[in-house]
Amino acid sequence: MGKINKIGHRGAKAHLAENTLESIAKAIDLGVDMIEIDVHRCASGELYVIHDFTLDRTTDGSGEIAKKTSSQLQEMLIEERFRIPTLLQVLELIENKCQINIELKGRNTARAVSEIIKDKVEKENWEYGSFLVSSFQKNELFEVRKINSRIPLAVLSKASVPEAIELGKKLDAVAIHPSVGIITRDNTKLCQDQGFQVNVWTVNEVNDILRMIDFGVDGIISDFPDRLKDPVKLLQV
Repeated sequence: MGKINKIGHRGAKAHLAENTLESIAKAIDLGVDMIEIDVHRCASGELYVIHDFTLDRTTDGSGEIAKKTSSQLQEMLIEERFRIPTLLQVLELIENKCQINIELKGRNTARAVSEIIKDKVEKENWEYGSFLVSSFQKNELFEVRKINSRIPLAVLSKASVPEAIELGKKLDAVAIHPSVGIITRDNTKLCQDQGFQVNVWTVNEVNDILRMIDFGVDGIISDFPDRLKDPVKLLQV
């Protein structure tokens, strides 16, 4: 069995506020191979790293992100001290310390993300292989594929792995991202036999992490990236 990639979910969500620069820095300190983040496009066009379509759950603001300008979003606070970062700020922080999985959460994010990735590859020390773009939104993934065939894509699924595989083939994707609730040993092998990597989300409990390792998945997305280092040792504590 090969190396399993340790993927920090929204940074190190269990340790610091999700999708913040501080949480991402923590995940890097914990030795992740990849960071998973979510992006939305705001009213003035910039890409912001935040999970929900609205501000209400994670910030002191309220309303839809897509209806706020960049200057408005910069005034919001998360847990009274963190700022909502832009995708560019996150990429600057990572600086090739690890790979990044950008989930296209919001609408109309495909083109802006594709342009940023192309710019990073052509003008800075990034490679296309450092990026993975995922989404539940098929139209956004097809848009990325149409814009740039070199950007690696992943299909998210919480319902059917075979359906995700069929979509993955149409998109020429490199990975399937099933939820921990639908993954099995058989559909892990099915994905891999079809040429896809398997990165499972969101795996937090030690027994589930060990089960994923036993299934032979390629990557584990977790709020606790520290638990991915040596989960067997945690059982012995």
